[in-house]
Amino acid sequence: MEDITPFLLSLLSKPGISGYEESVSEIIADRWRPLVDELTISPLRSLHGLRKAATNERRPTLMIAAHMDAIGLMVKTINHGFFTITTVGGIDPRVLPGQLVTVHGKKELPGLVQLMPDRLLNNETASKAPTKNQLFVDTGLTQKELADLVKPGDLISFAQPPFEMTGGYIAGHSLDNRASVAALTLCLEEIKNYNLDCNVVAAATVQEELHGIGAATSTFSVRPDLAFAVDVTFAKGPGSNDYRTFSLGEGPAIGLGANNHPALTQKMTSLAEELDIPYFIEAMPTSSGTDGMAMQITANGIPTQVLSMSLRYMHTSVEMTSLKDIARTGRLLARFITDLNPDSFSKLFEEKTL
Repeated sequence: MEDITPFLLSLLSKPGISGYEESVSEIIADRWRPLVDELTISPLRSLHGLRKAATNERRPTLMIAAHMDAIGLMVKTINHGFFTITTVGGIDPRVLPGQLVTVHGKKELPGLVQLMPDRLLNNETASKAPTKNQLFVDTGLTQKELADLVKPGDLISFAQPPFEMTGGYIAGHSLDNRASVAALTLCLEEIKNYNLDCNVVAAATVQEELHGIGAATSTFSVRPDLAFAVDVTFAKGPGSNDYRTFSLGEGPAIGLGANNHPALTQKMTSLAEELDIPYFIEAMPTSSGTDGMAMQITANGIPTQVLSMSLRYMHTSVEMTSLKDIARTGRLLARFITDLNPDSFSKLFEEKTL
């Protein structure tokens, strides 16, 4: 299996904020082009890579979605050369003060997020988390200098460069969910020389952070027979060691619950055991908070499975995950694909009578 690190680092170098994913989509398209039979872009700009079955006869179609969009900020107002901000996707305001950012106006401008000094506020805010309304972005330019460069609605992205860490980990903004794009890419690499007995649509979806918009529309367009959503989940760390979190670097989490088809959950656990891939079962009693929610309820309903990788410091500029888990997830997906054929599909979804 090829080293995915350079590709992943290139993904993490682009903003690709929800609704504006073009910069990262171009990198993915270049990598996927030799790995698929057809590469198309949906009307909402999700990227679809099709690997066809090695026959013209009817074969099941599997869709695997990994969203490529990222959280970010947006200019709200410009006052005296400083920007008030709002968020694109879910960002905890506590992580924002001191962040280096890039303002995407007529030209890219470096900036930093700051807040009023506590001493000038009579020490009233020192023990309180800041709200978005207390934060601003400073580019060092005056109101007059900014007039022709930036306007309300312009995007602001994290400027933290990605970096490799010791122990086989990688950190940076937007690992949620470009780690999964990397895993899906490794899967396509592994199956590229196989004659498949199924059709596979790899989808780098848009606007997941804004309620799974790309997954809903892409699934409706493709109408797959079954689907996977590949995403990230919370890793264990300081203050987060309960049942809702999973050890970093110790295998993918296989979803179990309402958003997951029981037959697919069972199949993925048995494949992981067969391949000697460590895994966790992630309880999802209601919704999964992933593209899987939209995929499952599209059209007349799609049997769906959520597969996740542990991620520390989610929705910050220094998200952290395991390169080993990315490789394991790609390998597990590839094995499922190479096992999928009309007979195995029928056995998975045998009609049950009451």
